[in-house]
Amino acid sequence: MTANDQHANVRYLVDDVQAAVDFYTIHLGFTLQTSAAPAFADVVRGPLRLLLSGPASSGARATPDDATTAGGNRIHLIVDDLDAEIDRLRRAGLSFRSDVVSGPGGRQILLTDPAGNLIELFQPAHRPGPRTPTAP
Repeated sequence: MTANDQHANVRYLVDDVQAAVDFYTIHLGFTLQTSAAPAFADVVRGPLRLLLSGPASSGARATPDDATTAGGNRIHLIVDDLDAEIDRLRRAGLSFRSDVVSGPGGRQILLTDPAGNLIELFQPAHRPGPRTPTAP
């Protein structure tokens, strides 16, 4: 697992990404970080980052049909190597609630805690860093 993220990430499934962005930024003091509306946006307030996933987002598609109503929200944990984490957790006897789902932002899979709460393990897509100019 990686600990390099400075935010606690919580994914909320929403019907309308832009309406959710407007609500959180206008009424609750969040700042828009990224928008790929209508599929996805994220807003930040202090150490909390809300991942707002519309029906077309890969995060929403990973949700099992029986967990699409209220209470289907989950915490979002960023991992460096999703396949290694899946192998490690399966060896520990854990089972998953979804298959791996891939989208433009990365790959994710869902598992549950002992109480049945969903936990999303997420490996971000590799994004190349800024290009550095070469010397002549």
